Amino acid sequence: MIEQPKSLLDCLLQVRPVESGVFASAQQGAEAKQVPVEKYLLEQGVVSDVDLVLATAAYLDIRPISLAAFTPEFSLIELMPKEKWGELKAIPVCRMGGQLTVAMVDPFDIVGRETISSTTKLELVPLVALEREIATLTEPLAAPEVGRALEDILKDMADEGDVEVEQNLLDSTNLDEDIESAGDAPVIRITNSILIEALRKHASDIHIEPMEKTVRLRNRIDGVLYESPSPPKNLQNAIISRLKIMAQLDIAERRVPQDGRFKIKALGKEVDVRVSILPTVHGEKVVMRILDKTALAPNLEALGLDQLSYDNFRYALAQPYGMILVTGPTGSGKTTTLYSALQELNKTETNIITTENPVEYQLHGINQVQINPRVGLTFAAALRSILRQDPDVVMVGEIRDAETATIAVEAALTGHMVLSTLHTNDAAGAIARLTDMGIEPFMLASSVLLTQAQRLYRKLCPVCKREIDVPVEVLRKNRIDPARLEGGKLYEKAGCPKCNGLGYKGRGALMEILLVDDVIRKTILQSPEADAIARVAIGNGMKTLREAGIDRLRDGMTSVEEILRVTSNQ
Repeated sequence: MIEQPKSLLDCLLQVRPVESGVFASAQQGAEAKQVPVEKYLLEQGVVSDVDLVLATAAYLDIRPISLAAFTPEFSLIELMPKEKWGELKAIPVCRMGGQLTVAMVDPFDIVGRETISSTTKLELVPLVALEREIATLTEPLAAPEVGRALEDILKDMADEGDVEVEQNLLDSTNLDEDIESAGDAPVIRITNSILIEALRKHASDIHIEPMEKTVRLRNRIDGVLYESPSPPKNLQNAIISRLKIMAQLDIAERRVPQDGRFKIKALGKEVDVRVSILPTVHGEKVVMRILDKTALAPNLEALGLDQLSYDNFRYALAQPYGMILVTGPTGSGKTTTLYSALQELNKTETNIITTENPVEYQLHGINQVQINPRVGLTFAAALRSILRQDPDVVMVGEIRDAETATIAVEAALTGHMVLSTLHTNDAAGAIARLTDMGIEPFMLASSVLLTQAQRLYRKLCPVCKREIDVPVEVLRKNRIDPARLEGGKLYEKAGCPKCNGLGYKGRGALMEILLVDDVIRKTILQSPEADAIARVAIGNGMKTLREAGIDRLRDGMTSVEEILRVTSNQ
């Protein structure tokens, strides 16, 4: 039987064996300097700091962690005064419920552990890490903050590493270098901090809105706008001019709307930013859409569909030709769903061409056409040209008029797979909308493979959500069958640093998928009205948006109020 190590030194010698002569000499040197032998061995270079970390982890039965590529989460840093992390030689790693995992240089520091636990009001789970790696992360936290008037917006903006803006046909520009060359220009620093703060909070849009005496800054997080501390009114025009320069727009033109885009590299990722500028009575309003390609679902499976919906969608995509329509209001994730379907079809032997307004994400291996109505490049005109490009799969960003609808249906009938979007409330409504545009029911019955409606719901933060009891009467009043929730638990939002106090973190999709089979085709030919088609589809087993939402409730993924909000018209 192997004897277990009884001291830190025993563990160290197991990790890094030391010759007896060298060890005897080290013992004498340690006694003379009155330091532990393991520390003396480290100072003399006999063992490395990595060896000591591994030995400490083995002795205390905790895990070692490498922080070489780690970026601390701002909300966790805020649990304690920032400078304290450096004093205690520790950095927070993650939080799960009431436990805070912290990497420490010295896990033996009982006082430090108690300080962190009592300050954060959380149970401490220690890890051991290299001192040099923790120092790299904690040193910037002690740096003096810039522009205290901006509070949260400007916090640590100088400590985020490189922030680069990349523009088409131009070399990338490092914004940190711009700051130095501009003599610490506050406008550049504020603009950078606005972008960084939005990336930290996983915002999809940034709104900079000039009011009469103030500037309002809001971020759209999981579909809802939240106000942030605002920049000074006197810097309003300078900030907007800075954004125009980044997006290659005319800084002298303030009378007409302008649109542009740029790329930004920050917080370890690269995202596209689409800029829209609109003149208002108090100045120019700016809306920036953040397009993070890493957030795209790589395939259909990643969309989180129930098994029946997933099987139906896969079946439709596997057909050689036909039309797939995705419907829903603006901002419901229609384009993201289509991109997921395209990536499922994206193979070497397949020619895929899209026509979009605008092109949101640039996808490798797919030919994407940007619509430009000012020069006559409309959806219909682009679609006509695309059909002469020998396509296998065509995506039309949106069917807006009868001409585009007619060409798309004819393309689906003549051997092409056509994917597109419509603005309707439900899946069955897509058929009715196309008949309203003048498409004959017999053409729709022959061409449409599948229609789908979707909504985005906010997911409850898994760290802080709390279980609740909802009275049966309340459920029935809101047309939620209590029997559908049997075997599950209901939760409500709470709020914690992990979700920035919002109670929700991330979004998921509710989908209503109508597969056009023989029964549906017969219904379209007899009565292409939305209600008639929906009744038949539900009879065939189609889940409505409300039913898909109830499934998410039963799984504890979201709250009752959120499902009622996104399926209010069901």
